Order: sequence, then structure tokens, then C-alpha cells
Amino acid sequence: MAIYIALLRGINVGGHNKIKMADLKSLLEDMGLHKVKTYIQSGNVLFESSETVESLSRQLEEEIQKTFGFPVPVILRTASEYERIIQDCPYSTETLKEGESIQIAFLGGEPSHEGINHLQNFESGRDECKVIGKEVYLFFCQSIRDSKLATQLPKLGVPATVRNWNTVMKLDTLAKAMTE
Repeated sequence: MAIYIALLRGINVGGHNKIKMADLKSLLEDMGLHKVKTYIQSGNVLFESSETVESLSRQLEEEIQKTFGFPVPVILRTASEYERIIQDCPYSTETLKEGESIQIAFLGGEPSHEGINHLQNFESGRDECKVIGKEVYLFFCQSIRDSKLATQLPKLGVPATVRNWNTVMKLDTLAKAMTE
């Protein structure tokens, strides 16, 4: 069985698409998933399953829509993929200055070359990005909220959900604890 990290897009943001984590956990357990854990209210779930990413992603999206009444894109990574994603980060997480941050946009598929080029056109001296596979590593000198680069992620043409570096690392820690 593999450990999966599910990243749900757009729930519990600004009072919209509310899902209680206890209800989400119960739903996944009812689906037959094992060792289900949630982390903070923004839709991070870890679990164990022997099913494939494609099958699980589709099932999760269908069950969430049926249970909660609205569509939620679900982006899945195995714990081993997730570990590689952290290792591939092209930015130094050790030397961040006040106000700087590293975020990762997890994509639901491979972005097009046109989408990547469009995104890179919005890089500035303050914001940078590197696309590696199905992840966009984002470096911000100021808040992501003020970034023109961040607002261009939908132009990649695939679902995307963003997590800050602290959340990324916490999910990795939780995934590793599940294997012990």
C-alpha cells in the first residue's frame, strides 16, 4: 500500500466551499482508505491505499461532489513523489529574508509549453518561478497576494493548488510518520 497526500483546491477559502476536516476524514474512511489524517483547514489529507493515483483522484472528486455539493479538484502525490518534489526545490529555503517565501503550485497534469512561457513572462525581480514536471516552484520577495505571477497560474491550463513551504514540509513529516 502506498501513502498518498491529497491536496484539495479551493476549500474553506473566504467562507466558500466549506468542508469540515472531520467530515472529510469520515468520507475518506467510508471510501475504504486507511490511516486518514487531515492537516489544517485548507484541504490537506494523508492516507494509505493500494489504488492508483488516477482511480483515487477520480473517486475522491466524485465523492466530494456528491457529499458536499460542489466540485473540488483533488491533486494527489505519493509520499515518494512528494519527497522528490521537496528535493527538487531550486530555491534555498535556508536563507529566506523577511517577507520572502517559497510556495509550490501542485498541478493536476503536465502544463503546456505555451502556458509555461506565459507564466515566465510575469517573472520580475521580485517574483520567480521554475516549472519541474507537474510542480511550479514559486519564489516571492513579498506576499503571494500581491504577485502578478501567482495570478497567472490558471493560464497553465491544468488544475493547480498552492501550498507554502512550511505546509509542504509538515505534510512530508506527517507522511514519514505514517510509515513508521
